[in-house]
Amino acid sequence: QVHLEESGGGSVQAGGTLTLSCAAYGYTFNIDCMGWFRQAPGSAREQVATADSHGTITYTDSVKGRFTIPQNSAKTRLDMQMNNVKPEDTAIYYCATGPRPCQEGDFPYWGQGTQVTVSS
Repeated sequence: QVHLEESGGGSVQAGGTLTLSCAAYGYTFNIDCMGWFRQAPGSAREQVATADSHGTITYTDSVKGRFTIPQNSAKTRLDMQMNNVKPEDTAIYYCATGPRPCQEGDFPYWGQGTQVTVSS
């Protein structure tokens, strides 16, 4: 089993910066992909960014150029700096991980989520 702990959510004004952190514990030796997802009220869950064990990082189009995952992220930690945040970034953000490549979209382990609220 893998346990994920998220931190860093909160309230911020539009244009501000927030950093989310996720740490994986437990049976982590075969982790291949870690990702951030978000779900706004009344909306489907959306993949925000992923990072694999080879250093490949992907972002959804709506956050490209604003959200950044450090290139040297450890295999069991995934930080995401959210710059120039917008009200539409308001959501519960979840960290997820799994042993399969990111492009397979297989994430059996999830954190409890952290709320991000952006005010205009």
